[in-house]
Order: sequence, then structure tokens, then C-alpha cells
Amino acid sequence: MSWLRANSATFGRQILSHMKFFSTLKKAIAMRLMIAALLATAGLFAPFNAFAQSVDVESTISKVDVKGLTITLADGKSYKVPEEFNFDGLQAGVKVVVFYTEVDGKRVVDDLEVVQ
Repeated sequence: MSWLRANSATFGRQILSHMKFFSTLKKAIAMRLMIAALLATAGLFAPFNAFAQSVDVESTISKVDVKGLTITLADGKSYKVPEEFNFDGLQAGVKVVVFYTEVDGKRVVDDLEVVQ
């Protein structure tokens, strides 16, 4: 009789062990599915990054505002420049190519080249 009790107890522990294994396996599968869903969602939103790319325009400077950190081109549009921007050589009448990005409806200069 004791042999039977010992075997049934061992059998019971094995079943519990398998139940814990399958419970852990279910959790791992659920986590993998969640990660896959997050990656798929991130992949869907990746194309929206294309809208933030830099645009370029070639024109002549009509006004330079060093204190306001803006450059106005002949088309009448103003472009905001960073604080560390070097205004040397820039004045009205100089032809430039401005690379900019629109941020909150404002054109922010990424790069500027003087056309010879």
C-alpha cells in the first residue's frame, strides 16, 4: 500500500509540474503575441516619418533679421534659423538654397548654401 501511495504522490507532483510548465508556456506565447502586435503597430506608423523630411528652396534673400533669427526670401516666406547660426556673408540680394523642415507651422532651417 505504501508503494501505491508513493507512486500516486510522485504522479501527482509530475502532473502539477506539467501544469506549471503549460501555464508558463501560455504566458510566453501571450507575451510573444503582444510583442509581435506592438512591432506590427510600429511598422504601420513608420511611413509618417516621411512627412518630417527636409525640403529645399532656391531663392534670393530679401531680408535678414539677426535679432529675430529669421531670413526672409524673395517669395515672402520667413525661415527660422538656430541660435548658433552664422549670418556672415548673408544680406539682401544673395542667392541661396535653403533646406528646411516645417515644425508647428514654422519653417526651420536645417542647412543653407550660398549659390555662386
